[in-house]
Amino acid sequence: MDRAAAVGVTRAVTVADDLPSARWAVQAAHWDGRVAAAVALHPTRTAAVTEDDHAEIEKLARDPRVVAVGETGLDHYWDHSPPAAQEDSFRRHIDLAKRLGKPLMIHDRDAHDDVLRILREEGAPETVVFHCFSGDAAMARTCADAGYVLSFAGPVTFRNARALQEAATVVPEELLLVETDAPFLTPHPHRGRANEPYCLPWTVRGLAGLRGVSDERLASSARRNAERVFRFGELPPIA
Repeated sequence: MDRAAAVGVTRAVTVADDLPSARWAVQAAHWDGRVAAAVALHPTRTAAVTEDDHAEIEKLARDPRVVAVGETGLDHYWDHSPPAAQEDSFRRHIDLAKRLGKPLMIHDRDAHDDVLRILREEGAPETVVFHCFSGDAAMARTCADAGYVLSFAGPVTFRNARALQEAATVVPEELLLVETDAPFLTPHPHRGRANEPYCLPWTVRGLAGLRGVSDERLASSARRNAERVFRFGELPPIA
């Protein structure tokens, strides 16, 4: 976070994908006032999930420094969890986000239609964030029409990511977030290195260029959106 602050990145949400990382993320959010947490069971981790696992995730999600329920959703790329288990867990996380009044942070890999279907069937929470958005312009428009927030990471700067770059140009300014997915998806020109929040300005510059706006405008709008979505102003101070 000190390296991030040196380039103007003043806050981060550290995101869990299983119970051990959820416990750690909540602890980290209490170590440093610049850090908040999101907790959930990642769809690839749902093959053997138990009622106790869901109960602990709910307990962790209630922590006042947890700002979102996520990552949850569907992953049709990896064959780590059966589709039925993924869908059941996704529906439970949707319900949890609605009951807690916290944003739902979605992992969607090769599962666009099914993710959107389940959100329609369950009724989406007030705030939905598509983490590391990977759809095309048509998907982006569908999400924007539903009021979902789309978060872009390093791949939007890759030369071979034309469909994703087109999607980034159609998202309304008030629905756009920027993220790292650390330690993965490092933006160009540092692709291949470990990613962390100090790398975010390269993604911001790439998005600004695609959208035809200044770096400063993109950074400012992304900051405002993050503050609104994750309610950073309401976070209690660390002890």
